Amino acid sequence: SAMGDVAMTVPVIQLLSQSYPELKITVLSRGFFKPFFDNIPNVSFYEADVYGKHKGFLGLNKQTKELKELGIDVVADLHNLIRSKVLTTLFSLKGIPSQKIDKGRREKAKLTQANGDNIHPEKITHERDAEVFQKLGYPIDLSKRQKPSKPDLLENPKQWFGSDIHKKVGIAPFAAFPSKTYPLNKLKEVLKQLNAQGNYSLYFFGGGNEEIRVLNELAS
Repeated sequence: SAMGDVAMTVPVIQLLSQSYPELKITVLSRGFFKPFFDNIPNVSFYEADVYGKHKGFLGLNKQTKELKELGIDVVADLHNLIRSKVLTTLFSLKGIPSQKIDKGRREKAKLTQANGDNIHPEKITHERDAEVFQKLGYPIDLSKRQKPSKPDLLENPKQWFGSDIHKKVGIAPFAAFPSKTYPLNKLKEVLKQLNAQGNYSLYFFGGGNEEIRVLNELAS
């Protein structure tokens, strides 16, 4: 998931900052993930407005120009998805070197088809992230990585949830890809069953005009 991918990069970025204190690091991601990186020295966060001014190819081109003004020397693509591939290509066209993560998709595909005798240990995500920085000239020792501090995403949860005695169920029905999204018609049936029991308080999470519209529909 996007959340998992970003969370996995935090210890590596933290170690990169620790290993190269003179390095200025800019993390590009959606604004939701900013708190993950707030407490890492020498790290600044740049929000990708993927549904607004940075939407589509023209938005990516605009984003590239904005980032280039920050004086970026090298680019590390730790996602290797369509959007990040286009972005790194645009940087390369402007003469800024980049490296992308090898997510081992071919190896994983073979792993699902192999028998027990042919299975080999997979590289963990941290190792794949570290390879990207090594190729850019910034090798890091993963044995020195530290557990990142927990981001304070919500200072006072009670202000959201109050003192409701019912069991609280949080539901985030959306995903970046349709194939990862639980069908809304089935979700409605689940909600009906939970609501009929009367023992639960349901909380919906999402953002963007279309998502909020669907959430309001589910809540009604």
